[in-house]
Amino acid sequence: MHSNTFRLVIASVSNTQFDGAAVSATMPGSAGEFTLLVNHEPFVSTLKAGKITIKESDGSHKEFPITGGVVECSGSRAVVLL
Repeated sequence: MHSNTFRLVIASVSNTQFDGAAVSATMPGSAGEFTLLVNHEPFVSTLKAGKITIKESDGSHKEFPITGGVVECSGSRAVVLL
């Protein structure tokens, strides 16, 4: 992983939708949209229906529609449970 990326996992009980390096990830938090970057302050948040937008180190973007979930961020890793 590059120094400007963090490991992001987006998973449900039956499926892993994304597991890789991300430069940023924008998510629909219950209290409003937020963006995670490398070395983000540790926190936990619930997510509402919307989409997660990931920017990868090559500049490409991926989008994942969600109906809700929880994100946990600590150090250089973030996990989204749908």
